[in-house]
Formats: sequence, structure tokens, C-alpha cells
Amino acid sequence: MNRPLDAGTPAQFRADRLVDVLVPTRNRPTELAVTLSGLAAQEGVPGFGVVVSDQSDGDPGYLHPAAATMVRALRHRGHPVLLTRRLPRRGLAEHRDFLLDASVARYVLFLDDDVWLEPGTLRRLVTAIGELGCGFVGNGVHGLSYLDDVRPDTHRHYREWPGRPVPERVRPGTPEWDRAQIHSAANLLHVTASLALADGDWRAYQVSWIGGCVLYDRAKLVDAGGFGFWRRVPARHQGEDVAAQLAVLARHGGAGVLPSGAYHLESPTTVTERDVEAWEVVLASLDPDT
Repeated sequence: MNRPLDAGTPAQFRADRLVDVLVPTRNRPTELAVTLSGLAAQEGVPGFGVVVSDQSDGDPGYLHPAAATMVRALRHRGHPVLLTRRLPRRGLAEHRDFLLDASVARYVLFLDDDVWLEPGTLRRLVTAIGELGCGFVGNGVHGLSYLDDVRPDTHRHYREWPGRPVPERVRPGTPEWDRAQIHSAANLLHVTASLALADGDWRAYQVSWIGGCVLYDRAKLVDAGGFGFWRRVPARHQGEDVAAQLAVLARHGGAGVLPSGAYHLESPTTVTERDVEAWEVVLASLDPDT
């Protein structure tokens, strides 16, 4: 029988670590277990922390025996885990703002609750952001059901950074905005195969935004405003990650990293109330004359 699970306390969790992984979740106990299993298998970044914040309609997903076992496995391997509830729901941006406030680590990885990371992914992302010195790096997620769906027309959007990323002002209707097409389906797997990278090699490439698996320099994310814009958007929104990344790009630059070790579980979305794009609201306040 599954024994009671210790949730931990915010005061105990907040510590000067290199990395914390922040996982927002709702109504996905099975997917959450898979996501946590990927984290439990990461090596090369000792002692990273994990925060799971649940907004499920019923019991929190981390109480499911499979998810609870992965929480215990993480702790057994030396990773502090904080389990929280954030109710009532005030929207995706507010939830991410809450998670960000739970950490004082140098880097924070926002990881969606339907993404599995293959071993070595976190170490590669941490290495990349340390060498590049930008505001964020990320792994676009693969949809393996699209593995045989090759879309060469999207590959033209892949452009490597020749050196360290520089700040960029990315807006809709520009070629820079169209870079997001590289993250659809299994495009990144096809691009990676064409690069024939040696073991341990990685490449940084130009992005507009990345969904699902993004590692931020926490101080630079906060400097760009973080997710504090949640107060200016209605609760029924999406695109909060786009809004935050556009702000970080403008101040500190950012990059995608290949190979990506992030795999989308392709489960149905739990975000069904999508009345507003948060990034549209934020950009309207930044560019009132456009």
C-alpha cells in the first residue's frame, strides 16, 4: 500500500542550488508520472530541485502511486522535491509566476507535465546556458507519431548562432517569428539527423520561442518581468510562455539547443479555455502604435 507522501515545505526547499525544475500540472497523474520518471533518470547535474504545483480538479496528480513513487525516487537520488497546490486557478501565467517565486536557484527549467526527458538532457541544457550566457535555452519537443512525416520546407527556418546569442526584438509577421515552425511535429529530429553530430556535440540555434522545456537564467527572467504580467491578462489565456520569452529575448537573447532530448507525450490538452493570447496583450502594451 502506498504510504502518505510528504509534501515538503517552501522554506525547506528554497536553497542556493544550481538548478530547480518547475512543473505545473493539472488533471494529468499518468503524464506527470512519466515526466517525473524522466527527471529521475537525469545525471550530471547533482542535487537539482523539483517543484510540482498541481491545479487538478480533484486529488493532486502527485498522489497517484506511480507519480508518488517517482517523487520518492527523486528524493532517494538526492533531489529535493516540493509538492504544492495552487488554487483557485488564476490562469497559466499566474501559475508560472507562483512556481518561479518558489525557487532561488541560478537556473530554472520550466517543464510541462506532458514531456519526457531522455537521460543527459538537463546536463546538456545547463552546459549550453553556461557557455552561451544568454537569458534562456530550450529543447523543442518531439512528436514521435510524426517521425515519418518529413517536412523539408520547415528546415529552412533552422539557423545556428555563429557565436553567443544577442538580444533580439521578435514580432509577428517577421521572418524571425516564423522560426517557430521548426518546432512542429518531428522537424527537430529530422534536422538533427542531417547534422550528423558526434556524441556529446550540441548546437545553438535562433528561435522565436520554445514550448514545453525551457531553461532560464532566473535572474535574467526576473529582470525581464518574469510572469508578472498575469495581472494584466484574463485567466482564460494561453501563450504566457511566448510572452515571457519575447521579453527575455529582447534583453538577454536566447537559443534552442540541438539535439533535443524532450519528447511530447501527445496527450489531449488540459488547457481548453484559450480566449486570449497572453503575448498579444503584452506586446500591445509594449508596442502601442503597432
